[in-house]
Amino acid sequence: MTDYVCPRCRVHSPTGALTWCCPKCRGPWDLEFTPAPASLPSLTSLASRVNSLWRYAEALPPLPYGAEVTLGEGRTPLVPLTESVSAKLDFLMPTLSFKDRGAVMLAAHALRLARAGGLDRVVADSSGNAGTAVAAYGARAGLDSLVYVPEGTSPKKLEQIRAHGARVVEVPGDREATARAAREAADAPGTFYASHVYNPYFLHGTKTYVYELWEELGGRLPDTIVVPVGNGTLLLGAALALDELRRQGLTDTRPALVAVQAEAVSPLATAFHAGADDIAAPAPARPTLAEGIAIPAPPRARQILRAVRETGGTFLTVTDDQIRTAQRDLAKRGLFVEATGVACWAAVSAAPPRPGLTVVPLCGAGAKTGLVS
Repeated sequence: MTDYVCPRCRVHSPTGALTWCCPKCRGPWDLEFTPAPASLPSLTSLASRVNSLWRYAEALPPLPYGAEVTLGEGRTPLVPLTESVSAKLDFLMPTLSFKDRGAVMLAAHALRLARAGGLDRVVADSSGNAGTAVAAYGARAGLDSLVYVPEGTSPKKLEQIRAHGARVVEVPGDREATARAAREAADAPGTFYASHVYNPYFLHGTKTYVYELWEELGGRLPDTIVVPVGNGTLLLGAALALDELRRQGLTDTRPALVAVQAEAVSPLATAFHAGADDIAAPAPARPTLAEGIAIPAPPRARQILRAVRETGGTFLTVTDDQIRTAQRDLAKRGLFVEATGVACWAAVSAAPPRPGLTVVPLCGAGAKTGLVS
């Protein structure tokens, strides 16, 4: 197994341990893993590979049970919205959100730990989509899962989590209160914290989003990759993939990463435009339709800000009115997407066009939450 490493303290821990955060600063782990030189598959060899994100096995941390934990995730369509903007339809994943990319990695790692002994249950916290993905892939792996969600989470999302056999704990208060409750539960012996924020296996799953773009575009990348950012898991996965593809000599371009936040809860956008390296304080937890990215204090804030700056990207914010308009606009184009999932299209529609090809993700299905009013 590889090691966990704290990006701030440089503390190490074996990935075979159930330690879910740095014991010194309580921050999230990174993973000491880099694909071997010249190990990634060519476009030609990919054509005959399995139709899931395991097709990029050489780019993923070694997980011996990966083939057993899959629902055929990945390979989502890339469709044009305008002459210069295309959308990647990640709401067509098995659980109807992009969170499947990371959840399959967490479940495969948890299965390895369970088979080694000492793991009794999986705990996750979520505003809905990550919890659903962990529940589904946990069920696929035969693991016992417990999902913490904020009180008032969409009934459809709760139904989906329970349908996979996971137990649900509804926590009074906001998203941060839910995370605190899950972290307390994660400290219990025999518990694997399947955190899409703290566990870096999730990021190595989300990086397949960019590998798929590279494959779909015939070995090239878009000029701009726009991503919604709350805890930043898709953005940081994208940054990992961009670094790996360049290091392997598979691309000589570096797309700009443009991050989108809800105007009501936008601590990262505020810090970015102030030139800060970190958020000064948690943002007020104001209500917003984009509940999935309403994160007042992202634990990986420094990494997110650095990744955007290194690519020459920027932060954009969107209002609830823009989200309403964008959801209806996409629906009229045949794409029914949940409110958080339309944030990038809302931002790109309102901002001056960037040169070249821009790709936005449509991250969650509208069937999960309905049409916003």
